[in-house]
Amino acid sequence: MADESYLNWPFLEARHRDLARAAREWARAHLPVAHEDVDAACRGLVRALGRAGHLLVTGAGADETLDVRSLCLMRETLAYHDGLADFAFAMQGLGMGAVSLFGSPEQRRWLDRTRAGEAIAAFALTEPASGSDVANIAMTARREGDHWVLDGEKTWISNGGIADVYTVFARSGEAPGAKGLSAFLVPADTPGLSVAERLEVIAPHPLARLSFDGVRLPATALIGEPGAGFRIAMSVLDVFRSTVAAAALGFARRALDEARARVKSRRIQGAPLAELQMVQGHIADMALEIDAAALLVYRAAWTKDMGAPRVSREAAMAKLYATEAAQRVIDMAVQLHGGDGVRRGQVVESLYREIRALRIYEGASDVQRVIIARAALA
Repeated sequence: MADESYLNWPFLEARHRDLARAAREWARAHLPVAHEDVDAACRGLVRALGRAGHLLVTGAGADETLDVRSLCLMRETLAYHDGLADFAFAMQGLGMGAVSLFGSPEQRRWLDRTRAGEAIAAFALTEPASGSDVANIAMTARREGDHWVLDGEKTWISNGGIADVYTVFARSGEAPGAKGLSAFLVPADTPGLSVAERLEVIAPHPLARLSFDGVRLPATALIGEPGAGFRIAMSVLDVFRSTVAAAALGFARRALDEARARVKSRRIQGAPLAELQMVQGHIADMALEIDAAALLVYRAAWTKDMGAPRVSREAAMAKLYATEAAQRVIDMAVQLHGGDGVRRGQVVESLYREIRALRIYEGASDVQRVIIARAALA
């Protein structure tokens, strides 16, 4: 049983405790799902999460704000039970983040569908030569009368190939660098948009490289103002970066629980592994890493929910520490399982594959260090 004492921390309210417990009950009843057909599994998870009402927190209506603590609690809970369920949930929020924060009433009709689990969203920012360096985006968006025309490529796009709608960032040219980007809402069936390649990774998720060849969009596809794309992207990441940390926290909590069960049941020289002081030291380190990560995660989420316009520093600290700590916790859980730790089908083996990408996407660990350092030196 995962530790629930953190739910009583002052960062959280009664409604958050209710949400966490309801999510945990649902997850115990429905997860994990079979992962053999990843596309089908993700589609099924989105529908099931939508029917249960759990996707409502992934977006905000015109008179609402995103509740980052709720997003974090949901991601932590889902990640504890099934990494693919966390992925399916998270992408509904990230994919529609720009619409939640800046979308028009017409664009919010997509948000209604994604929150209900009736449509799948994706966030298309990364390009072959532009990952963490968002200002270096090369995809072009040129204005032609009442339309925009998009040309270029996006890669490492989560939900690529199964999404119904993409939030796409392109260079519209209002100014050099970051000031010349805009954001667009692109339905997946728009002519000229195609899946150039499906990408396979160590923890199977739907990922793709996308091609945009003369993709013609109405003027109403523009999210926010022309040239505001960089600010929109950073605002979305400012919200959702803390939730990546929360997913890592869920993975780490599961690894600790698996390790505790292992060392209590596995015997060496007639006694449980748990009686060895060295093993106890490892368990202590794992518990310490988890609590430290949780404090950073929910501090960042609370700060944003309290109305801070930006939490770049707090979110960067949470993501950096929680993802790196989860890698250490999971690695030790694998070690404590011995040979079974690297055996396919074991929970800790799956966690070992799941955690690695979290130290890369939505800003790699070294990028977070740069953000933190700049804030400290300012």
